[in-house]
Amino acid sequence: MDSRRQFLIKASLLAGGGILASTINSPAFAIFDQRIMPSDQLNIGVIGVNGMGWSNVNAALNIPGVNLIAICDVDRNVIDGRLNEMSKRNINTRKITIYNDYRRLLENKDIDAIIIGTPDHWHALQMIHACQAGKDVYVEKPVGNSIVECNRMVAAQVRYNKVVQAGQWQRSQQHFRNAVDFIHSGQLGNIRTVKVWCYQGWMKPGPVVPDSAAPAGVDYKQWLGPSALVPFNSSRFHFNFRWFWDYAGGLMTDWGVHLIDYALLGMKADLPKSIVGLGGRFAYPDLYEETPDTLTTLYEFDKFNMVWDSAMGIDNGSYNRDHGIAYIGNNGTLILNRGGWEVIEEKKSTNKVLRPFEKASDNGLQKHMENFVAVIKSRKMEDLNCSIQAGAHVATVAQMGNISYRSGQKLIWDANAGQFEDKKVNKLYLEKEYHNGYVLPKV
Repeated sequence: MDSRRQFLIKASLLAGGGILASTINSPAFAIFDQRIMPSDQLNIGVIGVNGMGWSNVNAALNIPGVNLIAICDVDRNVIDGRLNEMSKRNINTRKITIYNDYRRLLENKDIDAIIIGTPDHWHALQMIHACQAGKDVYVEKPVGNSIVECNRMVAAQVRYNKVVQAGQWQRSQQHFRNAVDFIHSGQLGNIRTVKVWCYQGWMKPGPVVPDSAAPAGVDYKQWLGPSALVPFNSSRFHFNFRWFWDYAGGLMTDWGVHLIDYALLGMKADLPKSIVGLGGRFAYPDLYEETPDTLTTLYEFDKFNMVWDSAMGIDNGSYNRDHGIAYIGNNGTLILNRGGWEVIEEKKSTNKVLRPFEKASDNGLQKHMENFVAVIKSRKMEDLNCSIQAGAHVATVAQMGNISYRSGQKLIWDANAGQFEDKKVNKLYLEKEYHNGYVLPKV
């Protein structure tokens, strides 16, 4: 790995996503050209390839010199499907080693970097163990499934000094960055409220079905990992893990970490002073889920309030958009989402801040992966577009909202102590209990 890194001094010019290989045509950036020495290749392994893990792999393989040499998934059916997909694209799969247990994959000394695309309850363990094994890591969001997990992941990155990029790829998309620059220019005036919403009509919980045996080819015990041992149920498995507290945190942690992240960036905000989460299973009380299908959360900061509003199964959110962030200022409101951003001028404002709609024009996921690879090569951690510290920050804020909802009370955050003022809430919700012999490392 050291010899690989030495050749990459010139790659430091690329790090941080400000200048990306996809936009450069110059001999100075030949590291992204196909003519790369075998010793200069970057070998990656992926853990979890059913969803975003596979999207991340495809983005990585678009970068010349990046090779997929290992796949790990607890569902052999998913692995076979991915191998078949690659074969149809004339990709040689014979050199890809297949694993069922991620710990065996981490023992492979030919792997330089790991992509983690597993359910949320696995992220902390796998990221920490990967750092301990000397691998750089791209970990899907939300980075942790509890506040304690988030803190341990940050500590592991610091201790082992590995590149760790969180999968909040909107941080690499140009129109999001431009919108934040505009907010920071002060043209909106004092911003008193930031509204963040996510209305996802295509997302619904699974039907109520009886427990059953796991499908052939699925190592269900390995899928459960550190979560409690419960019978297999198809409505808790694969995509629908998002709606159960043992594995995830509903829309708040699924989409929330993307959107709340930019609310915090725009406001240069740290952690809230108080949190109130109200909601329930109002729309689909008879379907199979634990997390709320409807949730409104109010976060109190020093100089503004932030409101999170989410709903499953419907699309008609604020400003007739199914998701977004609205920064409401004295002079106007800036509305930002994955499609672009615009400013709606306050009717009585004498400050002309009206801006034409800026449409999204780039591939944020691809640029995010290019940024990750560039920083692996430069070792300039400060150039990461979404470090584990940034990922842990927004994941903590999202967890706070869920904890308020679950505890049924307004919570006050003690910034000095790094916990809530309510000791009972801390005991119940700050840390997940681990099962089946798994232990979250104390880094």
